[in-house]
Amino acid sequence: MARTRLARVRAAVGIAALALQQIQDDLTADDIDAVELAAILHELSEDTDPPGGFMAAVAQLLTAAARRAEQVEPDRDGDASCPLHEAAALITDNAGQRLIWAARALHPQGVLA
Repeated sequence: MARTRLARVRAAVGIAALALQQIQDDLTADDIDAVELAAILHELSEDTDPPGGFMAAVAQLLTAAARRAEQVEPDRDGDASCPLHEAAALITDNAGQRLIWAARALHPQGVLA
């Protein structure tokens, strides 16, 4: 069963990697302007599906892994779960917030609808 789960995860990671590559291609297009770049950054950080956007979804995934690690860590000492919780917090508090700041700085009115 774990092998099947790992195969699903590998497939999902592959799909996510392809999607991220498409976004990267769009970000590096010669015709992208500040407003469109701001809108793309906004989608990564504040899209409503999933709530909070892509960055929040990655943080949620890491938090789920951390909670599971808390249950299975051999010594229950936090060697695995603490870095996962910290990574989730860094994504939410730092990376996500910085995306929002960058999007606002790029948009002429400083806000996005």
